[in-house]
Amino acid sequence: MDKIRVSLLGSTGMVGQKMIKLLATHPFLELTKVSASPSKIGRKYQEAVKWVEGGEIPESVRDLRIVSTNPEDHKDVDVVLSALPNELAEDVELKLVREGKVVVSNASPFRMDPDVPLINPEINWEHLELLKTQRSKRGWKGLLVKNPNCTASILSMPFKYILKNLKMDKVIITTLQAVSGAGYNGLSFMSIENNVIPYIKGEEEKIPKEMNKMLGSLKEDSIVPAGIDATVTSTRVPTKVGHMGVVNVITEEGKVEEIKKALSSFRSLPQERGLPTAPAKPIVLHEAEDRPQPEIDLKTGNGMEVHVGRFRFENGVLRFVVLGDNLVRGAAGITILTVELMKELGYI
Repeated sequence: MDKIRVSLLGSTGMVGQKMIKLLATHPFLELTKVSASPSKIGRKYQEAVKWVEGGEIPESVRDLRIVSTNPEDHKDVDVVLSALPNELAEDVELKLVREGKVVVSNASPFRMDPDVPLINPEINWEHLELLKTQRSKRGWKGLLVKNPNCTASILSMPFKYILKNLKMDKVIITTLQAVSGAGYNGLSFMSIENNVIPYIKGEEEKIPKEMNKMLGSLKEDSIVPAGIDATVTSTRVPTKVGHMGVVNVITEEGKVEEIKKALSSFRSLPQERGLPTAPAKPIVLHEAEDRPQPEIDLKTGNGMEVHVGRFRFENGVLRFVVLGDNLVRGAAGITILTVELMKELGYI
């Protein structure tokens, strides 16, 4: 099989490093270009990066020279992966797409545009059909696909089934989000040590909007939002990795055992097609009252699993807890799985 050549924007950040590690042994994606800030251009990757991912920098990447984000530096790759900061992504990605590149991005600009697929592969792979509309409407030579906000990607997994099988009047969610979600330099030790910060800028608005788009229905050339009435409170907690959501669904129907059974056996197209980054069991159900826990449960599997537990129905409220790896399911892994899915379905 001919390998798909990929380049990586934002390669020296936490998500970029995670992507590099995941790509190092990939069966058909080959990382051939790495990009970073202008001050690092021309330097070898191992000289330009402050490696925090753990283990050694993959040998295949150590001596790659950092290139710019200019389309000219990426003309000989098939796909561009973007882990750029949000404030830089819009202009850079737009130039690449206009020059004919397929860009799969973890950054937030364009996520809510009607003709830009916002993909969580197990949840809404069908939405890639929007790419046909995107190309004809925009006149772009390339394609742009977005991955969701890290917390929305994790929370949306159990809602795929719940939305179709439960009449929900209201959803109230409190998130407990790890410090790595703010990036390596995002929070000072003094800010978060022994502390909980009950606000994360932009999160409380993004999560409901993105969940409704991902879980919406594809109708011709647009997405009809799912219509979930959700209110979110986002908090930052002193945990390195792992975003958790405490979910309360106001409903007249409990169906706890039915929901647990369905989530435990949940599979989707990435599992059916055996895609390399797809977890064999995308949703892991925990029966113990004190699970899931980041320190225990995120150390198993490949980081793409979403863990659920503490299901109960009390006084018209279905309550449960969701946990996932914000750097893998929420960022690096979901980007790579999306590329695998696009190849499988013929978009690449």
